Amino acid sequence: MKRANNRRDINGIILLDKATGLSSNAALQEVKRLLNARKAGHTGSLDPLASGMLPICLGEATKVSAFLLDADKRYQVSCRLGVRTTTGDAEGDVIEERPIDGIDAASVAAVLPRFTGQIDQIPPMHSALKHQGQRLYNSGAPGYRGRAAAAHGNHP
Repeated sequence: MKRANNRRDINGIILLDKATGLSSNAALQEVKRLLNARKAGHTGSLDPLASGMLPICLGEATKVSAFLLDADKRYQVSCRLGVRTTTGDAEGDVIEERPIDGIDAASVAAVLPRFTGQIDQIPPMHSALKHQGQRLYNSGAPGYRGRAAAAHGNHP
């Protein structure tokens, strides 16, 4: 049986403050459902572990989403020094811990310039990027770093 499409034509951009634990797509689908919108898209993904502002384009505004994807973005992060995980983020299992004795605010501030400006990065294991038709988060087998780098156009 075919369902009637009674969705509404809504045009505009909503700036959603996405909570942690929710994927960008899940947030998009919830907004689309709540507004009963016919057409919607987001302008870039925030990992489920990330919170922050996620522009959601509705209707005709989806035509400008590519411009927003390429716009400058800023991130504020917190991290735990001395811990390495299987996934490179807080979700993975801890596989190594090192002492952080002697690391103080001044030594952290001294290395921060290396992490500002334009940075090429290798996507984390849980990246939704595809390489050879497979999402990287489904391919966390040996050789992962090479696949992630290749999918992002870098070399490991």
